[in-house]
Order: sequence, then C-alpha cells, then structure tokens
Amino acid sequence: MDLYRDVILDHYKHPRNFGTLPGVHTSAESYNATCGDRISMDIVVGKNHEIEDVRFSGNGCAISMAAASMLTEKVKGMRVGKVLKLRGKLMTDLLGTTLTPSRTKCATLSLEVLHKAILSVK
Repeated sequence: MDLYRDVILDHYKHPRNFGTLPGVHTSAESYNATCGDRISMDIVVGKNHEIEDVRFSGNGCAISMAAASMLTEKVKGMRVGKVLKLRGKLMTDLLGTTLTPSRTKCATLSLEVLHKAILSVK
C-alpha cells in the first residue's frame, strides 16, 4: 500500500484552494486529536445554494492536507444539498488508496468541517 503516491504528495506540497476568503458566508473548523490535524474552511454559498467558492487552511499530515485540497476542488459549483450527502468513501476514492482506521480520520476531517460549515449557514 503506497499511501504517499504522487497525487497525494502533489496536493500536499501544492494545495489547491488554500487560504481564507473575503466575504465569507460561513466557516467552520475542527481538530483531529489522534494526528494533530487542524482544518478550517471558509465557504461562499450562492443564491442557487451552490458553493461558489471554498478555501481551507490549517496544518496536518499529508493525507489530511491532500484530502482537503482535493475536496475543495470537487465541491466548487455543487449544490449544498448534494454536498451534505457526501460520505467518507468519497475521500478514500479521491485519495485513491486504502487507508488504515487512523488515516481514515485524517482523510475525512475536511469533509466533517465542510458539512459543519454548511449546516451553520443561516
């Protein structure tokens, strides 16, 4: 099992959508005590309930940061209802590798934060 294949390392070293957003509609953050990963997400939701823009920030292991980068690319333009239906299997599919239980938490942290942010939209 090659956890750190090229695509994971590329997203880790050159994360897409990293940073913060001005004019944020909602944001959330969470922490993975097992690994020490910390992720925050800023989201702009459009009038049609689509994710217009999303950025993440934080620090963590290669799996956590790569997963957040890949997830933000995936959800741009998606309707929030569809995003809320996404589950952890998507994250392992995006990463393209089998994960141990502890690494699964690293991979799904960004999805948890994204759901938390969407659910906090008023």
